[in-house]
Amino acid sequence: MEHKKPLEGVRVIEFGSFIAGPFCSRLLADFGAEVIKVETPNQGDPMRNWGLAKYKGKSLWWPIQSRNKKCITLNLKSQEGQRIAKDLVKEADIVVENFRPGTMEKWNLGYESLKKVNRKVIMVRISGFGQTGPYKDKAGFGSVGEAIGGIRNITGYPDKPPTRVGIAIGDSLASMFGVIGALMALHHRNQSPEYEGQFIDVALYESVFAVMESSITEYMKVGAVRERTGTILPGVAPSNNYPTKDGKWVVIGANADNVWKRLAEVMGMPELAEDSKFKDHNARGENQAELDMLIANWTKTFNLEDLVPLLDEAGVPAGGIYTVEDIANDIHYKMRDMILSVHDKELGELHIPGIVPKMSETPGKVEWTGPNLGEHNEEVYRNLLKYDKDKYDRLSQEGII
Repeated sequence: MEHKKPLEGVRVIEFGSFIAGPFCSRLLADFGAEVIKVETPNQGDPMRNWGLAKYKGKSLWWPIQSRNKKCITLNLKSQEGQRIAKDLVKEADIVVENFRPGTMEKWNLGYESLKKVNRKVIMVRISGFGQTGPYKDKAGFGSVGEAIGGIRNITGYPDKPPTRVGIAIGDSLASMFGVIGALMALHHRNQSPEYEGQFIDVALYESVFAVMESSITEYMKVGAVRERTGTILPGVAPSNNYPTKDGKWVVIGANADNVWKRLAEVMGMPELAEDSKFKDHNARGENQAELDMLIANWTKTFNLEDLVPLLDEAGVPAGGIYTVEDIANDIHYKMRDMILSVHDKELGELHIPGIVPKMSETPGKVEWTGPNLGEHNEEVYRNLLKYDKDKYDRLSQEGII
């Protein structure tokens, strides 16, 4: 039996580009929201050309980032385009935008303006520094949000400069907080007698700062400043990357006393668990470097594929540090549908990331990959907004859509 998707019947208008706003909309689309993505005529979202690798000159990121969306074109800088945008918003539940603060207001499309045409609308606004405050007008890409939010300072090794995480983590975190805010606002609206929407102000730097654990409390209370620590958690051992015989790496997290005992057993050195230098959490933290060396000397005697099952059997949390090639060949990824095979009308068969989270009764689904520029113009303008053919043709000829 075909399951109903949890966000079926929810319409989202996406005014955004690059990563943060579009990823927010993609997550909603994965679970059934009708997402209408608005792009500039003859130009489109720069994401259409982004990505490390391309196929036949085309982006392999775009089909993923814009899956399940309907793509239309609209010139938001023109007055008629702005009026059309409001027609779209009249039919929407959620609006997602990630322009610099003030841009939507300049186009007469700020929250106060949109609320006048649709009081139920929920507006997710993602920006570098938020809609208020002294930094609000600064340009703010994810990299800057990661820097200001604190994560770059603690990423890397203590004797080397700060480094990035390796993905656009700041944008992705902001997207997720945008989704959380949208769903909370949707629930509130649907429970409210007034049935009114609200706007959600998501800042990239705040989204990063929100996951920085207790770092600010530690500093404000006792003056402790977290710094870069490489692959270890200072004072928490054993928990590190360890080398294997075949030149690969395994992560072992055995810092709980009972788990450490199991690791010592499987290493064939149960006496280590009773050694005063390693017996409890504090002792292991004080002798972390020595303990890591003992474990590394042991892991180096195994190939990764032999070592991990041994640790699994002993109940010790462990896993290889995967490359994307390892992920592509991993049975667990496949069995949990985390690598989906889909057909793209231009690129052919593609393997794309699966849907998270897994829902038992209302799972998400990938219906199609990223559309061509303006692919859904006629469907949206003629069918949804009921524009007649003459108006539609005029708007096309004048470059409004």
